Amino acid sequence: MNTQAQKRANPLVWLLRYVKEAREELRKVAWPSRQETTKYSVLVIVLCVILAAFFGGLDWLLNKGLAWLIVITS
Repeated sequence: MNTQAQKRANPLVWLLRYVKEAREELRKVAWPSRQETTKYSVLVIVLCVILAAFFGGLDWLLNKGLAWLIVITS
């Protein structure tokens, strides 16, 4: 019997098997420690702030350049 036929035959059995297999896979995961999670979260936040400042500055610079081009061509 193929997988599609098993799903149609009894969805509850399929769901229970899926949950059991998912739990087994989650037990195999190497979860990071609280310290590692905190360190990487702070790193992501700092990089986001730096990139936001960079793109904000780039946007401001390009806006000023465009305004300057509009003034000199008018």
